[in-house]
Amino acid sequence: MRAEDIAEEFPVVPADADALDAARMLAQHRLPGIVVTDPEGLPYAVLPASEVVRFIIPQYVQDDPALAGVLDESMADRIAEKLHGKTVREVLPKHLLDVPSARADDTIIEVAALMARLRSPLVAVLKDGKLHGVITASRLLEAALRR
Repeated sequence: MRAEDIAEEFPVVPADADALDAARMLAQHRLPGIVVTDPEGLPYAVLPASEVVRFIIPQYVQDDPALAGVLDESMADRIAEKLHGKTVREVLPKHLLDVPSARADDTIIEVAALMARLRSPLVAVLKDGKLHGVITASRLLEAALRR
């Protein structure tokens, strides 16, 4: 089985898209992450939903999770404000700029190895120099377990 056989259509966003809109898309569709594209529509990065969560949670709460219990609901309501006026590019951590992309003719084992090495919840599949689709970790597992 090849990457192109299990790749699916998947929402993508340009790097200059509004970060709050991208976060809403992640939440609304319950996506594990989203492919971020460059101006030519080619994969630029993958933004995992977990990184958006890290971006909106204050660093001091990440450093000491016990503080989360003492924050009131008004603070929780303001958390998403950190995304207001930001682009997706600004939310991307620098270490996520390695784009996990596979060729259409890669095997699912090659895709799994890439996904594992980069710890990415999804991999972009390229065919003829263009984005063909995306393989999520759950889609990869489904295909692998069918055997």
